[in-house]
Amino acid sequence: MSDSASTAWNQGPHAGPWNAGAHRRCGRSPRRGLEIVAIILGFIFAWPLALAYLVWKMCGYPKYDEAKAFFRDTVGRAAEDMFGSRRSTGGFAYASSGNAAFDDYRRSELERLEEERRKLDEEARAFRDFVEELKRAKDREEFDAFMAKRRGNGPTNV
Repeated sequence: MSDSASTAWNQGPHAGPWNAGAHRRCGRSPRRGLEIVAIILGFIFAWPLALAYLVWKMCGYPKYDEAKAFFRDTVGRAAEDMFGSRRSTGGFAYASSGNAAFDDYRRSELERLEEERRKLDEEARAFRDFVEELKRAKDREEFDAFMAKRRGNGPTNV
């Protein structure tokens, strides 16, 4: 959307790109009935898209950068309040307590716990492999018994 069309939305009570002024888009007024029907059908078949369009429409058709800045300011602030103490470094991460000795102790304990978790994961993986090998051996025994019984009792159709 061009800058002139975007500014046309915010110029008075009857402003808009379809007004009789210089910022006229296509020569005829929009079909509001079709727009309303499209919104209703959107809510029936794809309600998240229809809701997003309705919010965009109610905000005055802002440009992408304006909408992005608005959501970054409002939603970003709420997300920072909720998840501000978490960092994206992975694992356990907390904000500093202000005491360097405690922070070092906590960091070393978390590293120790992370190493224990890795060891447990490796043991669980080894156990799963062991159980899978047992299942394969049992399946092989059952299959061999079936084939021996079949060859011994019935005629071979080879």
